[in-house]
Amino acid sequence: MTVYAAGVVCWRVKNSTLEVALVHREYYKDWGFPKGKQDPGETLAETAVRETMEEAGFKVKLGRKLGVISYKLPSGENKEVHYWASLVSAKAIRKSKFEPNGEIASIEWVSAKKALGLLSYEHDRELLVRVMDLHKDQELETKALILLRHAPATSRIGWFGYDGERTLTEEGKRVAQRLVPLLSAFGPKRIVTSPWKRCVDTVAPFAKKKKLKIIERFQLSERKNTNRPKSTENVVRDEIFETKNSLICSHRPALPSILDEVAKRANVAASLQLHQARSLKPGDFAVVRLTKAKKPKVAAVEFYSVEEARPISV
Repeated sequence: MTVYAAGVVCWRVKNSTLEVALVHREYYKDWGFPKGKQDPGETLAETAVRETMEEAGFKVKLGRKLGVISYKLPSGENKEVHYWASLVSAKAIRKSKFEPNGEIASIEWVSAKKALGLLSYEHDRELLVRVMDLHKDQELETKALILLRHAPATSRIGWFGYDGERTLTEEGKRVAQRLVPLLSAFGPKRIVTSPWKRCVDTVAPFAKKKKLKIIERFQLSERKNTNRPKSTENVVRDEIFETKNSLICSHRPALPSILDEVAKRANVAASLQLHQARSLKPGDFAVVRLTKAKKPKVAAVEFYSVEEARPISV
């Protein structure tokens, strides 16, 4: 049996110095990063955000994924911990609701170099070295460009109306609702979608929850993409240069045009990852990590699905 958990390396830059937040557990006499076990019904991304709030009091949106740490528990079970990096804003720090408790005695912001000496476990030190390297390479702070394929829709077979009015299935509606907390973990502030109903209905629950405007772009529809793929690429390029985290929702046939535009800013490894995104399943999405520069580059590509949620026991 494997125990799944998730955590966050919370970071900030203060007086030109990279700092990270460490939590101190009095019972274990150790220092580490906020983390905890996955709850039933959660994806690991949701777990990471929740545990960071519960242990450190910070409301965060996930930055780039750092990796997965695996080790044996004293019980003999395997434990797998997924980690992300997250830039914690000054506002989030001011609003921190942390209070010492039976599990976490204190939180300390320390320089990354000092943290290397404080951290109790080698795997945490390895994580921190990765964070330090990414910071040095100016690839730690990134913009998220989320590429979402619409949720499961009714079949084309037997649909005799206008294809743009084809609806989500009941499963598709469930996926759209489950996307709300998962997308929230990445904090998109712009929602750009094909105006076709199955796309709009996929992002509508998230938009309503976050009180965000849905921006409809006919260039992202299947028909327009087929006739003028260049127009689809132009929409994607606009979002690449947006400063805010963006969400683009479209259709499987449009994915090659969308990904080709993103790939213009990717190295060979990232291009191969982007190619995998052509086969996204309905309701799944890729998070493209773009460097924050005048000419953004693809730093990494991550894949997410609501189906990664731990089953709820019944």
